[in-house]
Amino acid sequence: MYSPIVVRITALYLPVTAAAIAALIRRPRPRQFAACLLSVLWVLCTLLVLQHLNQSQFLWRLSDSAVSQAIRANPALQQRYGQANWWSFAPSPFSILSMPLELYLGWAVLWGLVPQLAFHRLDPPEVAVLMGALDLWMMPFCSPVVRLNPNWLTGEAFILLLVLLPALYIARWTLNATHLNLRAAMQVTLAGLTFLLLLPEIIFAVRPGAGWQPLLQMPSWQRQLLIQLVLLLAVPGISAVMEFTQRGHGTPIPYDPPQRLVTSGIYRYCANPMQFSCALVMLLWSAMLHNLWLALAAIMATLYSAGIAEWDEKQDLAQRFSPAWQTYQASVPAWRIRWRPYHAGPPARLYISRTCGPCSELRAWLTARRPLGLDFIDAETLPSGSIHRLRYDPADGAPPVEGVRALARALEHLNLGWVYCGSVLRLPILWQFAQLLMDASGFGPRILGEDFSRQA
Repeated sequence: MYSPIVVRITALYLPVTAAAIAALIRRPRPRQFAACLLSVLWVLCTLLVLQHLNQSQFLWRLSDSAVSQAIRANPALQQRYGQANWWSFAPSPFSILSMPLELYLGWAVLWGLVPQLAFHRLDPPEVAVLMGALDLWMMPFCSPVVRLNPNWLTGEAFILLLVLLPALYIARWTLNATHLNLRAAMQVTLAGLTFLLLLPEIIFAVRPGAGWQPLLQMPSWQRQLLIQLVLLLAVPGISAVMEFTQRGHGTPIPYDPPQRLVTSGIYRYCANPMQFSCALVMLLWSAMLHNLWLALAAIMATLYSAGIAEWDEKQDLAQRFSPAWQTYQASVPAWRIRWRPYHAGPPARLYISRTCGPCSELRAWLTARRPLGLDFIDAETLPSGSIHRLRYDPADGAPPVEGVRALARALEHLNLGWVYCGSVLRLPILWQFAQLLMDASGFGPRILGEDFSRQA
């Protein structure tokens, strides 16, 4: 049995040394920095999620009552009250969510960096098997610091499936520029975990206090209402990521940027929707947790975005997209939101039937709101059978969309309130559900000449 100090030092410096040697041998490409960053962040965030599951099921851990203290002190009671209890850690002078900091960081380097640098020729499942076998072999040697319980292999399976494999895939997809929609969805998930879980846990570790208790001890109706408000404030940021993938063919991550200037969707109204949305979400989250340090972190992140990050971004955009970027920047300044949309270049086209009653009413409603950059074209002008729903055809060469998504795209040409509604309507799962409801209500696809043709 090794001493706890030796285990903690080895757990950190052995992976760091292995990653450094692999980096020197391979000499990573610039795009690999983005892949490694995403992989490390994924491991850091999801390890905390697994540790929360490992420690408790919320309620008994949030109270300082005598009953809660008794449960915390008794592993049998912890198991009875829903604790996974796969493993536990010996007390450490530096820890985050009871995990020794050295083990936590070493795990992130071992799974987030080493596989990306040393095993880039293997497929992710092969790397997962290799790293999983290494973890199974190494865990018993950490016994002075990590106490493995009888069901620890169940936790190991969870950690391989939820932590290691996704980290490998997001890194591989980013490195190879494949699976754009999936890796963008994982980036949105990662951003939420980083700002709503990782950052608070770091602050709780550095500045111990009430932790999550203010959130989970407030009345249920109030907590649910505030969480829904958080989701609503996150919509512009999520919509901006969708614009990057659908129109720009890239993501917000450095070395994986959009390949074309994105001025559609929420970007017609705000030049920094991701930063703006993130700042609002973090400030609300800090208020829900009654944590001043989290609010200060949100302010510092906003200042960084408005300063150094914005300066670097402007340099890059001016170099890659000038003069279109200069025109856009003059009309949509950073950190100032427009009420009416920005538009430059040829207008988008909305194909909508004139002979259909509901469609003509929708057309009149849209026209009355004076859309900018949108032309209405009779669907009857298209070859018979070539269109069955409302169709939105952007002028920038992007693929057209139909049905509910076409309506959501048309809304972005009206004003700030309607672009928000359109952004919500275009969210994955929501637009499929809305389209299903429309189809079930009799507003599904039709052939010209039938009643209620060209329904949205």
